[in-house]
Amino acid sequence: MSKTFITYREALDILEAHKASFPEVPLALDDCGGQFLAEDLIADRDFPPYHRVTMDGIAIRHRTFENGIDTFSIQDVAPAGAPQKTLNDVNACIEVMTGAILPKSTDTVIRYEDLEIQDGRARIMVDAVTKRQNIHFKGIDITADTIIKKAGGRISSAEINVAAAVGKDKLLVRKMPRVVIVSSGDELVDVHEKPLAQQIRRSNVYGIKNTLREWGITAELRHLPDDKPEMEEILSGLLEDFDMLVITGGVSKGKFDFLPDVLDTLGVEKHFHKIQQRPGKPFWFGTKGQDTHIFALPGNPVSAFVCLYVYIRFWLQKSLEVEDQPIYARLAEDVVFQPDLIFFTEAKLHAEPDGSLVASPVFGNGSGDFVNLVYTDGFLVLPQDKNVFKKGEVYPFIPYRMKL
Repeated sequence: MSKTFITYREALDILEAHKASFPEVPLALDDCGGQFLAEDLIADRDFPPYHRVTMDGIAIRHRTFENGIDTFSIQDVAPAGAPQKTLNDVNACIEVMTGAILPKSTDTVIRYEDLEIQDGRARIMVDAVTKRQNIHFKGIDITADTIIKKAGGRISSAEINVAAAVGKDKLLVRKMPRVVIVSSGDELVDVHEKPLAQQIRRSNVYGIKNTLREWGITAELRHLPDDKPEMEEILSGLLEDFDMLVITGGVSKGKFDFLPDVLDTLGVEKHFHKIQQRPGKPFWFGTKGQDTHIFALPGNPVSAFVCLYVYIRFWLQKSLEVEDQPIYARLAEDVVFQPDLIFFTEAKLHAEPDGSLVASPVFGNGSGDFVNLVYTDGFLVLPQDKNVFKKGEVYPFIPYRMKL
């Protein structure tokens, strides 16, 4: 059942109810950066797997030093990668290199900087030597069979490091949807064309495409003319070929806003159209079958940007089972907003010395003024249930210069 002019919260609930299920696919580790992890990363052995020396120097038995001995004959050398050595004489020492296995019968490492070595003997030149110093002990980071990283979330260099360390040359990742971004309107020409006096260049689709790329999704671009039969023909093919359609323009009340009718004719089920918000009220969402999701954004650039970061981002997070980490910021000045709508106001974010984030609203010339997006960092979410927002009050902040 479709709804019209719903609240922000209702829109989120409907989007979550219609989240997608992205299948799991194996991918070579080299290609996993930026993908979304679909399996737990589990330690295949203790980390570290042995008592690991962390400084070049000598390994001794600490009790010998406690008994007043500060000079040790050098019995052997233990390089990194060599089998474990054994200290046979507790009054001697073994030279050890960073990364080496701590020799048996030793429990303390003294770095070269604190030694004087001459004629095969090492003298400790400092008064204080702490037992077990300069050793990274077996299993202290994590023990075998422990989950290091749960499935979900984007794979960064840190996860690549861990996957390699546990022997994963392939990882299960989420197969991202096939996406097409569709502009609409006869007033639009492509970026390489010189517009006539009555035309403008297509810009929304390029910004949306880049945002989706930042979120790990590649997308193709298409265009719809203001001609109903042509729209039906083009969209019919796109609904067959793609899992996700993001359409800009054609969803308001204009004489040539054919999109809702065309989608209905093509068997797309509308779930909602229009949200009680500013900007971005005409946002439209629907599905065809279980697997194809259609998001129709307003044509005005700021409105499209809001709906992309507020709603499509939310839907992707739910579909990918990514846990949201909300950001909150203090309002830098009083704001008065009279309409009974949720207000997504552009804002510049900065950090105070106490660590708090402060959002300074930037008011442009309406939802077509996309130049202001260059000067701001995201949208401050001012709730629908009040009209006066005081300096210092804390509200959610949705960034568009940070990760998904």
